Amino acid sequence: MQKTLACDGRGRPLAFLVTAGTRNDCTQAAPVISRIRVPRPGPGRPRTRPERVVADKGYSARTFRIYLRRRGIKVTIPERTDQLAGRVRRRERPCGFDKAVYRRRNVVERCFHRLKQWRGTAASNNRGIATRYDKHPDSYLAAITLASTLIWLDR
Repeated sequence: MQKTLACDGRGRPLAFLVTAGTRNDCTQAAPVISRIRVPRPGPGRPRTRPERVVADKGYSARTFRIYLRRRGIKVTIPERTDQLAGRVRRRERPCGFDKAVYRRRNVVERCFHRLKQWRGTAASNNRGIATRYDKHPDSYLAAITLASTLIWLDR
């Protein structure tokens, strides 16, 4: 099983998707972004579009960048070296990349760490999500949902 996760700037999970371990990250990024629903304080529809997406090179696919651009979402994703070489060959300019913004990507890694450190029960000594004792995808998804909810309640 593989998790694709979107979190806010404080490291709280907004949306996630559990897929087979052989799926590529960049193919699952758009479905995760489309699952984001942040309720507004007061009346109104929930927010469904983040201001910016900060991701690693695994998400540097042209289709994902086009998807984000069409939705009006700013992108901070470094390009892979093969993509940069292709741009040089075609005499295109590289994508804009802000290193200062990219430094905040560790928030996602810390969110993954908090999820992996979650224990199913107080008495258990194992790490249920990190070691993935739940073999059925539905029970694994339920454990991630519960851990994410507890992360939101913890702050």
